[in-house]
Amino acid sequence: MSTLPRSSAALPDPSHPTDDAVELSRLEARLPPLLSVIAGMVDLTGFFTLGHIFTAHITGNLVVAAAAAVHSDRLNVAQALAIPVFMLAVAVVWLIAQVSDRRGPSLVRRLLLVQFLLLAAVLIFSVITRPSTDPRGLTAGIAVMIAVSAMACQYALLRLAIPGAISTAVMTGNLTNTVLSLMDLLSRRHPLLPVDAGRLRRSLHLLFGFLLGCVVGTAAVTLLGDWAWSLPAALAAVAITVR
Repeated sequence: MSTLPRSSAALPDPSHPTDDAVELSRLEARLPPLLSVIAGMVDLTGFFTLGHIFTAHITGNLVVAAAAAVHSDRLNVAQALAIPVFMLAVAVVWLIAQVSDRRGPSLVRRLLLVQFLLLAAVLIFSVITRPSTDPRGLTAGIAVMIAVSAMACQYALLRLAIPGAISTAVMTGNLTNTVLSLMDLLSRRHPLLPVDAGRLRRSLHLLFGFLLGCVVGTAAVTLLGDWAWSLPAALAAVAITVR
């Protein structure tokens, strides 16, 4: 008896996406804007309370460290360590994904939980040790590394679990794509870029989300001090529940 019909029935039908594919598509649309707000909050809160170190825009620390070296200023060791720690954290997230053997939405949930735990750790550590009182001290450096690891988890999450999503950190690239797409839309000439209104809309959402996170983070630091870390931690908890 031929087994061809049975084998054909077992193959996935591309015209009928699986539940995981549908949920992943929804997460791609809904999750990045929220993550961009978290990234903006973490970047501004870390910058103002932890010695002017970028905890989300990691490569920005290279500029600050280089400027300090040129002007013979005292180098903040945490700035130099932020980049290798970020790389190590990304590698650890990759290992978590490999060991858990999860893909798609289930991997998203797992990594969102890791991000939340790291941001909750920053909050608890900051409230107990008050690193903002000595932004160049050891406690501030430890808080920086935990926050950097949380952001590394967020960015690795997007690449590993939602590869179609736009980056929540590279705002320079998002801003460039937004301006170019707008120019193409306003021009009567042949567009220079592929027309993708959906991607333009998503880029705008991320830009406004990151800016909103920066504004709210600045206000939170002014009003709450080290307790400002409670806001990104709370939003990270909300992100886990996104469906």
